[in-house]
Amino acid sequence: EQSLVIVINFTPVPRFDYRIGLPHGGVWQEKLNSDSLYYGGSNLGNPLALTAEDRPWMGRAHSIALTLPPLGAVVMGLAP
Repeated sequence: EQSLVIVINFTPVPRFDYRIGLPHGGVWQEKLNSDSLYYGGSNLGNPLALTAEDRPWMGRAHSIALTLPPLGAVVMGLAP
């Protein structure tokens, strides 16, 4: 079973160290970034895998801090 977390930034301002709660721990990687160079964007995002911290956030036991591109969406999933 694959878990995905979708985060959308509706503002024109990039968000650095934006913390989100996760359904479970593990190593998470960016599966899709709407700001990718592939789509003509500036490529602001999370190129490296991120390990979830045991830090409660948003009612979840685990969390990570992301970089969110302006007016963009990031899809995070567990690394294989």
